[in-house]
Amino acid sequence: MTTSVKITGINYEIDEATRKYVTKKVGRLNRYLTSHARKSAFVEVKLEQVNHDHGNKYEVEIIMKIPGEIINASDSTSNMLAAFDIVQTKIISQLRSYKQTKIKHIANRGIMGRFKRSFKREL
Repeated sequence: MTTSVKITGINYEIDEATRKYVTKKVGRLNRYLTSHARKSAFVEVKLEQVNHDHGNKYEVEIIMKIPGEIINASDSTSNMLAAFDIVQTKIISQLRSYKQTKIKHIANRGIMGRFKRSFKREL
């Protein structure tokens, strides 16, 4: 799990089930981080309830501070856990691109990468 997770509720009382769900899902983001980034990652999750004329709406924002970058995503729906799942998907896509830029060997897995490596050996 990441080193530090901060969960705050704005106009929303965080119950134990929600806290446990959010902690579990944030912990699964580790697989998309480099080993160096896992040691110093800080995740802040903001859960907010917004009252409208039509009913309640829930906004979720995840801010992830990793070496060299700050990744954030936010979304709002009528269900708190659904909003969190949507935001988690957005964070995962951003973490994948972060990892591809930081680790050079990930880009060399295709057929053209193999061709380039074999061609280098010939020279």
